[in-house]
Amino acid sequence: MHLSEYNKNTDLKIAKRQKGRWFYQLISVVSVLVVFIIWQTVTSKGMINEVFLPSPRKVWDAFVDVLQNGYKGESLLTHILVSMKRLFIALGFAIAIAVPLGLVAGSSKIVRAIIDPFIEFYRPLPPLAYYTLIVLYLGIEDQSKIMLLFLGAFAPLLIGVIFSVQKIPADRIKGAKSLGASGVRLFAKVIFPSCLPDILTSLRTSIGVAYATLVAAEMVAAVSGIGWMVLDASKFLRNDIVYMGVIIMGAIAIVLDSFIRFIIKRVSPWIDQ
Repeated sequence: MHLSEYNKNTDLKIAKRQKGRWFYQLISVVSVLVVFIIWQTVTSKGMINEVFLPSPRKVWDAFVDVLQNGYKGESLLTHILVSMKRLFIALGFAIAIAVPLGLVAGSSKIVRAIIDPFIEFYRPLPPLAYYTLIVLYLGIEDQSKIMLLFLGAFAPLLIGVIFSVQKIPADRIKGAKSLGASGVRLFAKVIFPSCLPDILTSLRTSIGVAYATLVAAEMVAAVSGIGWMVLDASKFLRNDIVYMGVIIMGAIAIVLDSFIRFIIKRVSPWIDQ
């Protein structure tokens, strides 16, 4: 095959892939619009009591009101930033500890045998089951909230890193060792780059788990945060604010996930995200 024909076929494959991506994105947009239309219809027709499902207009009005006047003395931006601060600090600690530990545990059966019972013990537990113990030791300030988010993110990230190391072909490791790579150099030049796409994919899962724990983390002695705002509004049956907060949390989650997917695409463009 001539080079011009190869380039032509490659361009056709890329164009076809981009066309398919736009098609599926269009389906996603249409599905959201359909749900919105159904939501508007059932509320405008009085099919569902607005106490349980406020209309889109009422949720929008709640958003405008909180945006202009804040909620319980704090602006909407402050609530979001406080939650993001707790989340990112927890994720930072989870990445700093889980990634190197996972690389070592994935390469050493002894290390894996030491940490596995503890990870498998706490991983399935609901966050609220051990949050009381965390508060007992760390108090009711941000430290306990960050610790809860950290524990939520740590286990799935660690397990993903360990599994990624175990997937590396043995020939690749042996080849690197035959060329003189060993110790830290082997981890830095061979194991970590080989695991990076899977590490980022595991990070997507960890962010989702930690983010889902945000409301639980802000249940105790919090006076700010988007999760706390949703929880507090539910106590007063302000379901318009509850729905508004949930939509904002969902939008933030989509932005975070899209950012990780973008990085995965740059690191491993052969993966179809």
